[in-house]
Amino acid sequence: MYHLSRTLYRDVTRNLPGGASRTTQERVLRACERTIERLVTDPHYFAHPAKSLFTEIRFLFPMAAQAQVWRTVDTYVGTVAEELRRRPDLGHDLTGTKPTCQATTRRGQPCQRDPLHGSRYCPSHQHLSETEEPVEDFAERRPLEALAA
Repeated sequence: MYHLSRTLYRDVTRNLPGGASRTTQERVLRACERTIERLVTDPHYFAHPAKSLFTEIRFLFPMAAQAQVWRTVDTYVGTVAEELRRRPDLGHDLTGTKPTCQATTRRGQPCQRDPLHGSRYCPSHQHLSETEEPVEDFAERRPLEALAA
């Protein structure tokens, strides 16, 4: 997971002014790490990760470089988010954790059972997946050119 945030950090810091302090570079690094970590560990409740990261670091860059910083952040974070949507188990591979059911028990504790393949819920809580919005498969999308025709 940290290789993703470090790659983002390296590309973003190319736009820092020449005399940027070590503290400024560390702030950018920590912001990139927090964003990627939250995106990997909690993607369902992180609505606009690229915007969040850009808002956190934009004041560290000169005005002339902010458009390039936004494009870099949006590209990297968008790619990671799309890959996590396409392959839900990737988040567990990156963090080294095993997937668990996303439901809670009657006592309010997180369910500890393994989820069914391709689902966020175990067999006991499978009925909860019916209340969620279906995730659109990116492979089945039609290109924008086909929609315009």
